[in-house]
Amino acid sequence: MQHTTEATKTAIDAASVFTVVGTLSDLLPPLAALFTILWTAIRICETETVQKLIGKHKGKDEYISPWR
Repeated sequence: MQHTTEATKTAIDAASVFTVVGTLSDLLPPLAALFTILWTAIRICETETVQKLIGKHKGKDEYISPWR
């Protein structure tokens, strides 16, 4: 349990340092916007309508992975 707690603390500390450096260098807002745009695009591409348009969806019960 102690090992997991220390690993979690280290990960949170690393995220904190990244946030501080990003904020101080004015990099964080554009980076957050980029990740938001990418995430939204991925979610849109996963919709049933888009999957039908690109021919990757055959029905509700059958999912065709785009990674084939």
